[in-house]
Amino acid sequence: MMNHTLPRTLKEEHLLEPPIAMDGNKKPRTDLVEEDPFARSVRPVSHAKARDDGNWRAQTGPRVVQVQFSPFNRGFTQAFRPAPVLHTGSFWHFSKTEIRDLSISLAAFSLGLSFMFHGGILGGMMSVGPGLVVSIPMMFMLGLIAFGPAFIIHELAHKFVARHYGCWAEFRADPGGLRTGVLIALFIGFLFMAPGAVMVAGNVSRKQNGMIALAGPASNLVLWGIGLPAFILFQTGVLGTVIFYWMVANSVLGAFNMLPFGPLDGKKIKNWSEPVFWSFIAIFASLVYLTMFPSGQTILLGLV
Repeated sequence: MMNHTLPRTLKEEHLLEPPIAMDGNKKPRTDLVEEDPFARSVRPVSHAKARDDGNWRAQTGPRVVQVQFSPFNRGFTQAFRPAPVLHTGSFWHFSKTEIRDLSISLAAFSLGLSFMFHGGILGGMMSVGPGLVVSIPMMFMLGLIAFGPAFIIHELAHKFVARHYGCWAEFRADPGGLRTGVLIALFIGFLFMAPGAVMVAGNVSRKQNGMIALAGPASNLVLWGIGLPAFILFQTGVLGTVIFYWMVANSVLGAFNMLPFGPLDGKKIKNWSEPVFWSFIAIFASLVYLTMFPSGQTILLGLV
């Protein structure tokens, strides 16, 4: 799952027109992407009290395009030329494109999980045989119910915190990442998927950027806590299985996104605050241990 690079700045005057190469052909403005837009910003513009009113504000600082989930992010940065057209609706607005992309990503993610649960198509045929026709839809529903909220709420947390700071923010699916993830799960039974990312454009400070990134893992921490009472009460049966995977999904997704590499949330959080970064790393390492290891489950159940 899903998915990060540091925020990248696109110079305003270059949003519409790519450069001319020596041979007269146009090429993408990938040479204009900077590693750290904050290093150049002497006085970052703050949107701490702003709300998204659906209109672009006067931009005096860097315009940030930020990838929240996917390591396959080249297409996302290209998608902001020309600049996105903002809606004129409410803070809770979802565009048709965003709803479609969220739905496609959730379906592909759940399908990849169903293949993973069977150890791939070959493993499923060997263990289940013809029953695979029934088993795959059942595991698809398990992925949808247990893992879906961990993924969707993680992404929406990024979206709404970014919009709290006055930025444009919408989820976009990564078709390449979805296809690759499903095929890997189908053939070898291992799920590594980049479903998509929350695209963020606007002026943010280093702290605000860190808070936007932290919102995703923080939502997984909250969801894990919500599932804890049910995890303690229900250890067997279908409900116990769903709750167990709910806990696994939120602990693993949160822990994975806290890694300080590439486009993952952890890199932005660490860039903003080392204490916050290490605190959340420790928290999610503990959650993974308590959820997935028998000795950790024994400790967890022994606390009540």
